[in-house]
Amino acid sequence: MKKLIKSKDEALKYFSDLGDSFIIVKNPDYIFSPYEIYPIVESKKYMTKIKAVVMDMDGTTTTTEKICIHSLEMMIRRMSNKLFLDEWAGLTHDDYPHIIGNSTTKHVEYLISKYQNLFESSSIIFWFIYSALWTIKNSKDLRRIAEVKNNLILMNCKGVIESETAKKYLAGEIKLHKASKLLAQSLKALSTTQKNLLVRIGIDIYYQRYHKILAMISNDLTPKIAKELFNDKKGNLIEPMPGVLIFLCLIKGWLEAKDFDVVFESLKQIKQSIDKESFLKLIKLFRKSPAKIGLVTSSIFYEADLVIKEVMKVLQKQIKELSLYKSKKKFLIEKFSDYKNIYNTVVTASDSSEIRLKPHRDLYSIALHQLNIHKKDFDKVVGLEDSESGLIAIRTSGISMAIAVPFAETSGHNLSAASHVCHNGLPELLSNNLFLKF
Repeated sequence: MKKLIKSKDEALKYFSDLGDSFIIVKNPDYIFSPYEIYPIVESKKYMTKIKAVVMDMDGTTTTTEKICIHSLEMMIRRMSNKLFLDEWAGLTHDDYPHIIGNSTTKHVEYLISKYQNLFESSSIIFWFIYSALWTIKNSKDLRRIAEVKNNLILMNCKGVIESETAKKYLAGEIKLHKASKLLAQSLKALSTTQKNLLVRIGIDIYYQRYHKILAMISNDLTPKIAKELFNDKKGNLIEPMPGVLIFLCLIKGWLEAKDFDVVFESLKQIKQSIDKESFLKLIKLFRKSPAKIGLVTSSIFYEADLVIKEVMKVLQKQIKELSLYKSKKKFLIEKFSDYKNIYNTVVTASDSSEIRLKPHRDLYSIALHQLNIHKKDFDKVVGLEDSESGLIAIRTSGISMAIAVPFAETSGHNLSAASHVCHNGLPELLSNNLFLKF
């Protein structure tokens, strides 16, 4: 249907046909319409059948959210030249609802609006050049490299890439810090007050930090950076959230009744609240009718691919530690050798646009389409998210069962869009039998 509506009354008529409940989603600052209005279906408390599960990555499936928060904080530190705690205390819990669960653009827009008064022009220019050079030389994401080069052109800095200094850095003849310092000195006239330009610069600085950490993790340097950046002596930066292994095995129909004792023991934090008879019914139900699983994230594919591969490695280690019989253990280790065996689809920011990420519905709508779930079966889909934006995205995509599994940094989010809030994460969801009525 294509129709130009010229009156509010006519528009209201169409809106009234969409239902009684709506959610307003704010657009990035550079979009014409300041917000979108989406209808939402009535929230469901219980289900009788689950055909699919769609779930978030950072904070719901994995622990990577702390790396994202660290990288956003480093963006502000670099743009303000306040690199140490005694110069600036850092981000607070008041910031978390605004920097978790949305698009990178929205995260950066919020932080720049709040902390712009701390910024130093010379520091912004230096770290902008530093991030651009590092990305062009080291990034494995061609889309990110193209965006960085485009930003340099938009800011009349095309000469940076073509300069002899940049060529020497790319050839390994001079260090990154020296090259950035030399080039920054020639860009003193670069405007660092326009918010739209600051957002572009901030995004480049954020991604450089985050992607450098991911690159180190992929090179088996996790213990080193875990200790240096987070004082984490265990060396765990990317690992599954509690209960992920059992949850995925259950949904895929890979658990059997004889596995119950092992499952029971692995969920120590909630085993007192697990009803054996009900859980055995769950095992039998999904063994007969496995559900499809979709992973949905506002991270770009490069990040998601690396993170989920690391998670699979940890899950394989967890499987090895379970007291399963030999053939079952071998079967599960093989399944978790490739995340494509687990997820029927993986939808990332690379499948959409930065302006259509959570809390917009697009990523979850794409997931439902790729899972081949028809509208009539949207009420048989469960959505799992840890943030306010993610829950809104689930509900506006037409999914009526949205379950919040918040962690420490998202505990302050408005989770009113959720059908249920499981403060103890996936284990609590399992102890509630996925809110299925048998």
